[in-house]
Amino acid sequence: MAEKSVEQLNEAEASEELARLSVVLEQAEQAYHGADAPEVSDAEYDRLKRRNTAIEARFPELKRADSPTDRVGAAPSDGFGKVTHAVRMMSLANAFEDSDVVDFDAGLRRYLGLENSAPLAFTAEPKIDGLSLSLRYESGKLVQAATRGDGAVGENVTANALTIADIPQTIPNAPEVLEVRGEVYMSHADFADLNARQEARGGKTFANPRNAAAGSLRQLDSEITRDRPLRFFAYAWGDVSEALSETQMGAIKKLAAFGFQTNPLTRLCETPEAVLAHYRDIEAQRATLGYDIDGVVYKADDLGFQARLGFRSTTPRWAIAHKFPAELAWTRLEAIDIQVGRTGALSPVARLSPVTVGGVVVSNATLHNEDYIIGRDNTGQSIRGGKDIREGDWVQIYRAGDVIPKVADVDLSKRADDAVVYSFPTQCPECGSPAMREEGDSVRRCTGGLICPAQASEKMKHFVSRAAFDIDGLGAKQVEQFHSDEWIKEPADIFRLKERYGAGMQQLKNREGWGDKSADKLFAAIEDKRRIPLARLIFALGIRHVGEAAARDLANHFGTWEALVSALDASRAAVLAHRAADEAELAERSSAALDGRRPKITETRRAIITKCEVPDTSTEAWTDVTNIDGVGPVLVVSLSDALANEEERASIDRLLAQLDVQPAERPQNTESPVAGKTVVFTGSLEKMTRAEAKARAEALGAKVSGSVSKKTDIVVAGPGAGSKEKKALELGLTLLDEDGWLDLIGG
Repeated sequence: MAEKSVEQLNEAEASEELARLSVVLEQAEQAYHGADAPEVSDAEYDRLKRRNTAIEARFPELKRADSPTDRVGAAPSDGFGKVTHAVRMMSLANAFEDSDVVDFDAGLRRYLGLENSAPLAFTAEPKIDGLSLSLRYESGKLVQAATRGDGAVGENVTANALTIADIPQTIPNAPEVLEVRGEVYMSHADFADLNARQEARGGKTFANPRNAAAGSLRQLDSEITRDRPLRFFAYAWGDVSEALSETQMGAIKKLAAFGFQTNPLTRLCETPEAVLAHYRDIEAQRATLGYDIDGVVYKADDLGFQARLGFRSTTPRWAIAHKFPAELAWTRLEAIDIQVGRTGALSPVARLSPVTVGGVVVSNATLHNEDYIIGRDNTGQSIRGGKDIREGDWVQIYRAGDVIPKVADVDLSKRADDAVVYSFPTQCPECGSPAMREEGDSVRRCTGGLICPAQASEKMKHFVSRAAFDIDGLGAKQVEQFHSDEWIKEPADIFRLKERYGAGMQQLKNREGWGDKSADKLFAAIEDKRRIPLARLIFALGIRHVGEAAARDLANHFGTWEALVSALDASRAAVLAHRAADEAELAERSSAALDGRRPKITETRRAIITKCEVPDTSTEAWTDVTNIDGVGPVLVVSLSDALANEEERASIDRLLAQLDVQPAERPQNTESPVAGKTVVFTGSLEKMTRAEAKARAEALGAKVSGSVSKKTDIVVAGPGAGSKEKKALELGLTLLDEDGWLDLIGG
């Protein structure tokens, strides 16, 4: 059912929702604790569990026997021996707001009968994002290591724990029985090295250090664990034959004296205000710690108080985990790099000190464009309060779901005095060509075209993408390698790959990662793509503004490549006139800005195009192309420029010599009353969307145009139709309302 607020649920709905949440949370717990492969984010899991708790609080009589609030972790895997914990391993209650921490302090005071003025100290330590582990020592010797499992029974991973350097195998002067508890984790640097090794071996890579640590500790082969760089922080204890101390902080120091690594950021705090101040301090250091934390844990320091406070069903009353916001993290912006795309766009990328955000390690974030770095959006309005972004800044990173990480804020209080305002390049960093920014474009672009290696490489990747040629076995990675090795410099080279590298001294089959079968398979896949539909070819060329839909519209309108090129060549004079008008607009804008006038841009454009000596045939060709529904002047200018560029045109011609381009398949519907006619839709359509109307008309063999001209046959005008309806009347064209159109085509 749709998720209602807890306050809106009736008893039947509450019962149904508790049943659903029990299943969903159990699946999430098994994926996280049992399979080390989380299926939902930590934030979503926490939200669902809070919802379950709130429903149980409102309807206590509906609490289920399998309630998630009574579960800890997940059942141990069948792959390991079982260990029953002498003292149950509990989970922690969570705090998400500062007020939750204040309430935690107040709740302990009420339970203990302490006045507000009475001392109540807490330890505050980073919450390590890893895998809980319990180590049992008898007579100072490690005899057993177990995961938390479901809290009561865990997995025996003793052989694996013995491979971890941070875990002492013997402890001189230890109590007769000592269970040390803590967290197995992996540092950021070791995680990056592990993933690099795994990728080189063709093995599984991990999403984040927590998954890597958990997966490494739970290997059935301890030699695999030995090869993994695992670390361990001790922070608690279970079964002990003698007390370690009278305080939590004293016990932590005792564990350190036994030879365990304990977290150096653990502090003793006398008040909730001090606790929260330390939380902020740890949060600020999060990106520089070198390992993942997802919050700060607070515990009553007095172990006597801990004993009095005791436990709930799954959590101790005397401890709470103050979680960081799941989608936000602060880190240092180490550098700003510029990447050049296939259309020449210069895209700034923030290189960050790695930090885990939303369960994923983030080391890069988009900076969009030069305006974004300055601190304004594409309308000129300020963003982030007008703060600019500089190399070396401390920045807040935002990531939600699959959203590309971006910079949400900048901490100016941490900005270095010598931090330099970022100067966006005006030359391409790849080829040195001028990088221009056109009026109305938020992006600066390299003008180097095919001489720019970055554009050439990105265009090649686009050429083999799924919606383009989609050659099996030749993806972006392979194309990038072939291009860097100069085996493939342009698309035509793909179809000459076999004749150049299928035999002789330098053969594809002899390259690392290739063999006879894989090379033959690739050559066959390339041959299969010589026969290509026109729309795919147009899209594959990677011309700016020409997406899949526009490529399909152009193919359907012209039918063949030759017809499209002929129309674009014929319209070239009009394109030049259009560009001259654009340049005049820019000049008029600049002039008007100086003397405070408002430029009459439309009149300027019309005047210049009128003055240009454009042949009638060119004008008709221009109209023919720009009138295609979904195709406008900007796209036509971009196409025309690409074909007018001698190097690019020659490259396309070499490609065409290798291909069998299939004409667009037009609907064979000669009996349709609109077959072969040009139709324009204007105004609002009430019985179908514009996209549906266009698709229906094209299926009946009609052409759909975006503007009215003497070549138009039918204009379908809905409410709000304006100049197009007026022009249709002036030209004496067939004018229909939506009902009339539906009657004409048969409903």
